[in-house]
Amino acid sequence: MIGVVRGLITLSLLLLFMAYVIWAYSKQRKSTFDALARVPLEEDSNPVSRTQ
Repeated sequence: MIGVVRGLITLSLLLLFMAYVIWAYSKQRKSTFDALARVPLEEDSNPVSRTQ
């Protein structure tokens, strides 16, 4: 019986992972991820001084 439970848990985690990958690589998310990828390269308009 424990083997069946472990198999069902493994199957559900695999399906969850596959759903996440499909969500992440969907065309609807491309523009959002592209914008987020450019954030570290953009200059700050109001840089914070690091003097203490």
